[in-house]
Amino acid sequence: MRLDDILWVVNEPQAEPITSESLARERCVELPAGMPPLTTEDAALLARAIAREWQVNGAEIRREFTFKTFNAAFGLATRIALLAEAQNHHPGLEVTWGRLVVRLTTHSVGGLSRNDFIMAARIDRIANR
Repeated sequence: MRLDDILWVVNEPQAEPITSESLARERCVELPAGMPPLTTEDAALLARAIAREWQVNGAEIRREFTFKTFNAAFGLATRIALLAEAQNHHPGLEVTWGRLVVRLTTHSVGGLSRNDFIMAARIDRIANR
C-alpha cells in the first residue's frame, strides 16, 4: 500500500457521523513511521465517539476497568490481547488485583492515530459483553 493510499483511507471524508459502533466496525491499518499523529481537533472528534471513561492525555488514551476479582481483570486483559493480535495494534495493559488499565498510542506516528480509537471502541464492545 502506498503512502497516498494510506492517507486517503485515514483522511477519507465521513458520510455518516462517527459513532462507537462505526469505529468498532473498522480495522486498524499499518501506519508507517513519519506519518503525523492526529491533530488535537481530530482526536477530540474521535474521543466523542468512544465511552466517556476513556481519558485523552496528549499522546495516549487511557481507561481503567475495575473488577471484583483478579481473574475477571485478567480475563478482559486476555480478550484485549487476542483482539490486539488480530488488529496488529497493541495497547499497554496493566493488570493488578481487581483492576485493568489500558493505554493506547501509536508509536510509529509518535502520538494518537485513528487506530487507537478503533481499538478503544472494540475494547468497549468486548468489555460490555
